[in-house]
Amino acid sequence: MSKSLNIGVAGLGTVGVSLAKIILGKAEVLKRRSGKSIVLAGVSARSKGKDRGVDVSHAQWFDDPVALAKDEGIDVFVELIGGDSGAAEESVRAALEAGKHVVTANKALLAKHGVALAKLAEEKGVSLNFEAAVAGGIPIVKTMRETLAGNEVSRVYGILNGTCNYILSRMEREGLSFAECLADAQRLGYAEADPTFDIEGFDSAHKLAILTSLAFGCEVSADDIFVEGITSITSADIRAADNLGYRIKLLGVAQRTDSGIEQRVHPTMVPKTSAIARVDGVLNGVAVDADAVGEVVLVGPGAGGDATASSVIGDIVDIARGVCLPVFGEQASGLAPYQRAKMRQHEGGYYIRLAVEDVPGAFATIAQCMADKGISLESIVQRRGGINEEASLDGDPARPQPVIMITHETTEMAVREALEAIAARNVTAGQPQMLRIENLK
Repeated sequence: MSKSLNIGVAGLGTVGVSLAKIILGKAEVLKRRSGKSIVLAGVSARSKGKDRGVDVSHAQWFDDPVALAKDEGIDVFVELIGGDSGAAEESVRAALEAGKHVVTANKALLAKHGVALAKLAEEKGVSLNFEAAVAGGIPIVKTMRETLAGNEVSRVYGILNGTCNYILSRMEREGLSFAECLADAQRLGYAEADPTFDIEGFDSAHKLAILTSLAFGCEVSADDIFVEGITSITSADIRAADNLGYRIKLLGVAQRTDSGIEQRVHPTMVPKTSAIARVDGVLNGVAVDADAVGEVVLVGPGAGGDATASSVIGDIVDIARGVCLPVFGEQASGLAPYQRAKMRQHEGGYYIRLAVEDVPGAFATIAQCMADKGISLESIVQRRGGINEEASLDGDPARPQPVIMITHETTEMAVREALEAIAARNVTAGQPQMLRIENLK
């Protein structure tokens, strides 16, 4: 490698521009800290003439990111294109084949091709770093891959999507509906015009799959994650959680069980006193439960140009210092095949909201269906005013009434079977709401 470390950046969006500004504006600081001059030597993007607020004219321009990835004047290829295939995959693979170090912020690419790319990087003796791919500016990858190397991890969980956390936080704080908060998130740039990937939980699932591999030494398996988004959460659920001492968060959870590794993304009720409950707005938070250190919680910005670029720079500096680690903490060829746990055997408490018809014996029927599945209820609350959460308390008492139940620890399978039995008795209206309760510290 030359005395300078020559960087090629593919993708000059928000993160790419922030990265270029850091490299150009902090050249002397980076040189002191890494021992090398870090030089922006090549760039590639869709439009050459676009004004991006940073002058990259001194860097060689490439229309094709694959050509940039292969160029002999590049030591490190930074992929900020996005997507799990196409130009992103082709250019990363080309860079690794050419013996170039790679830094990427692309969680979708790693969730789909991470193991294959890791094997290629290790075969070529180069780095494949991806701190920015999970939780933006939070150094969770370095923490798990390096700092916690002497620990056995039992569980990793967290808030991995700032858009969802922003929506749920505002619903609680201001009493707004999901639709109102989503519209505001889009207006402020926190949510895309098509927010499906975020609000349905898929973004969190990709990040969780990467954390699972780091935590448990297994192959990345995003297709084996149970995924449920936040679109069904209502103001009524938010208020009920608040009254019961909980907050609702979209959590990604991976933990080792007797039947395998459980991976799940879903809205969750967490105690207000827990560390993760206090992560508000667009922030992310990740917690790791490990044997030697106990619980470690990291909180910070999960997205944004500067925060994400900060993580990319950290990966580049590691390469400049000569640090080259196994991609997922241990050799990719030694990663265990992913063994999926039986999701419906998950045990815990559950929040259930039903709209109960005003018919004789309705409550007795519900209680019996729960008892038949061995479910013990911790509490049951009926709220007058109808299933329309905007209805006044003097609404028609004959309308289906919201009933909230909190169960003692039980299995998800038992709860779902009980709800199916209740639905078959025609004593409820609409779809039931079921949220898992995580009794976190």
